[in-house]
Amino acid sequence: MYTYALYVTALVFLGLSFSKDRTKTRQVLRKTWKSFENILPQFLSVLMIIGIMLSVLNREVISQLIGQESGLAGMALAAVIGSITLIPGFVAFPLAASLLEAGAGYGQIAMFVTTLMMVGVVTLPVESQFFGRKLAVKRNAMAFVFCLAAAWIIGGLMK
Repeated sequence: MYTYALYVTALVFLGLSFSKDRTKTRQVLRKTWKSFENILPQFLSVLMIIGIMLSVLNREVISQLIGQESGLAGMALAAVIGSITLIPGFVAFPLAASLLEAGAGYGQIAMFVTTLMMVGVVTLPVESQFFGRKLAVKRNAMAFVFCLAAAWIIGGLMK
């Protein structure tokens, strides 16, 4: 029901925009479509990878690797995967929900998502160019400490 309310609200505002300035609204819709076309290949490839991963890895394997009982090893695995993976947020959260349904633990998923969003091992060279190596490493280290705290809190609250 909430989703329908969002769609209706978006359509109402689109209609208001269209009535105010048709030319600008058409330009924005064209830009939006172009952005969607640019994102679509990445989005589809990530969805395919997720689908393949969830079909290959059954509930027992996921539970064993990053389940509630996997402990520090599961947290470490989630941290490593999250830190080196480049997945946009709009894909990360549905993936996290799928992994939770497949038997992953809340703490491990919190670690995966927070490191995915905040720690950038792959993007460290680019970040170093802009901010300097020392600051980039320090930022990533502080982000990782925050990820540890967030995963510990989430894991403790959701048991």
